[in-house]
Amino acid sequence: MERFETEVAGTRLVLVQGDITKQEVEAIVNAANPDLTPGGGVSGAIHRAGGPTVTEAAAEIRRQRGRLPTGEAVITPGGSLPARYVIHTVGPVWHGGNQGEPELLAKAYRSCLSLAVQEGIKTIAFPSISTGAYGYPVAEAAVVALRTVRDFLRENPGKLAEVRFVLFSAADFAEYRKAWEKVSSV
Repeated sequence: MERFETEVAGTRLVLVQGDITKQEVEAIVNAANPDLTPGGGVSGAIHRAGGPTVTEAAAEIRRQRGRLPTGEAVITPGGSLPARYVIHTVGPVWHGGNQGEPELLAKAYRSCLSLAVQEGIKTIAFPSISTGAYGYPVAEAAVVALRTVRDFLRENPGKLAEVRFVLFSAADFAEYRKAWEKVSSV
């Protein structure tokens, strides 16, 4: 499995090819749908691996708050996952890039990071948000994701010990690795 590690403002930034449901971090991020239901892809896998604890906690949040707006984040217990928590966020659906998708994707990452810091979480793992069923091109999404995380870490030094991106495929890992070369040179 591929792995890349660097440091940003005192925080480890890790890119790894793998399965997000197997990550031993305090929180993993779920690329959720607005209804916080299991769905397919990453969301379905997280709900299956986390078991009824995750699904029931997400359903309770939905009952209390309604649908989760794009770019916002909420937290539930991790259930049967190695991670203690699941942070759920809704990324944007890709419509060609001219309908605020980059800003909404950046907001989703920032919301997760802010919630992690607020909850005292030190290690967090992200999937590639919006690049599955929502159709966001991986190369573009990777640049937005990595730039947003880099900027957040620079603005909040020492608040997180590790931010990990868990990419399911070797192709996605390669795109994130290329994106980091672009982002880190700025």
